[in-house]
Amino acid sequence: MIYGDAEEHIVSELKRKKKKKKQLGTTRPACSWVYFSREFIKEYSASHPESSGLKAATKAASDAWKSMTIEEKAKYTRRAREVWDDYLRTAPLHTPKPRKQTKLVTRCSPGRLFNVLQRLTPEQKDAVKSMGFGSLLSLRCRTLRRSLCLWLLERFNTAQRSLEICGKCIPLYHRDVEHVMGLTASGKDVVNSGPDDLIADLRHHYNATNHGISVRLLEDRLAAPEAGEDFKRSFVLYALGTVLSPTARLDVSPSFLHFLTNMDVLHQYNWGKFLLDRLVREISRFHQGRQQAVGGCLLFLQLFYYDSISIEGAGSLSSAVIPCLSSWGEEEISEREKRERELGGYGLGEVLCKERCIAVEASEQGSQIESPLVGKRRTGIQNVAIFEQSNGEPVDGDFNMEEVVASHPFF
Repeated sequence: MIYGDAEEHIVSELKRKKKKKKQLGTTRPACSWVYFSREFIKEYSASHPESSGLKAATKAASDAWKSMTIEEKAKYTRRAREVWDDYLRTAPLHTPKPRKQTKLVTRCSPGRLFNVLQRLTPEQKDAVKSMGFGSLLSLRCRTLRRSLCLWLLERFNTAQRSLEICGKCIPLYHRDVEHVMGLTASGKDVVNSGPDDLIADLRHHYNATNHGISVRLLEDRLAAPEAGEDFKRSFVLYALGTVLSPTARLDVSPSFLHFLTNMDVLHQYNWGKFLLDRLVREISRFHQGRQQAVGGCLLFLQLFYYDSISIEGAGSLSSAVIPCLSSWGEEEISEREKRERELGGYGLGEVLCKERCIAVEASEQGSQIESPLVGKRRTGIQNVAIFEQSNGEPVDGDFNMEEVVASHPFF
C-alpha cells in the first residue's frame, strides 16, 4: 500500500511539472477547422444523444468540413485570422534555440579497406601489386579525423587547387598524390565514361543499379581466396569506393567499370591526376551546398596536412618514407592530434612544402631547370626539405633556390 501511494505521488508530480512547463509558453491560436469542429460537435452531440461519443461526432465534423465550400468556411477562416493577428501583436518575441551545425564529411572510412587488406592471401597481394596498387597494402590509418577534414575543406580553394593554411597558399599537384598515397602520377588519363552497352555485362555481374554497386557485395566477393581477374576488378572497385574516390553515398560508382574492362592496362593509368580531379570536383559540390557528404580521397588530404605541416614538439611521428601512407598509423595520428589540441588548434605549425611545390611544379610543367628535383620531406620537429637530382646525387652547388623562388609565379 505504501508502494502504491509513492507511485501515485510520483505520477502526480510528473503531471504537475508537465502542466507547469506548458503554462510557461504562450498557446498558439487554433486554426479555422478547430473553430468549426468545436461548434459542430456541440450541436451534433445535442441533436444526436444516441451517438457513440466524441469519435463519431469528430468523424461527422470532418465529413461536413470536407463538403463545405470556401464561402461556407469563410466565417471560421476570418475568426482564425483575427485571433492569429492578435496573437502576433501580443506574443513575446521568440528566440529560437540555435541548432548545432553538423556536417557529414563522408560515409566511408579507411577502416573498411584496412580490414579487407588484412585478410588477403599472398597471391591476392601479388595481384594488387601487379595492378599498381601495392602501396595500399601498407595502409595503417583506419579512421578519418572529421574535425580536421572539415577544417581543410573550409580552406580548400577549388579554383586554384590549393590549401590556404598557416598563412600560405599551398597548391596541390598530381605528384602529391603519388607522394602521399603511392599511386603513380604519370601515364594515360583515366576515362570513366562511354557507351553503357560496353559495360552491360559487368553491370549485371555486380548488380549495379542507378545508385551504384554495393560495397557489401564487393566485400563478399573479396572474401573468396581466388586472385584472378574478378578479384582484381572487385578490389579496385572497393578501393575506389571506400578510400580513393568514394561517392557521397555508401556505393561505388558504376562509371568506374568503363576503365576496368581491360585489367592488363590498369597499371598504365595516371591515378594521381584522376584522384585529385575527383577530389576537387567533390569539394566544389560540397562548397556549393549540393551535398553534405563529401566524396573523393579525403585520406589524401588528411595525410598531406600531417606530412606538410610541422608542429613544434610533435616528435618524429613520420619518417621520410615514401609513400607517407605507411608512416601514419592510429598511434601516430592520435599523438599528432593531441599536440594540435595543446597548441590551440590546426594551422599553427610550419609549412614544410614550399620548396617541394617548386620542385613538383617544375617537373610537371617542364621547367627550364635541367635536373628535375624530387623533394623528400620529414614531418616532426625542425624538419627540412631535402632535395636530390633524379639520379640520386645532391643538387649542384651552383643551384640558386632564391632565383627559382623569384621567378616562380607561386611566390
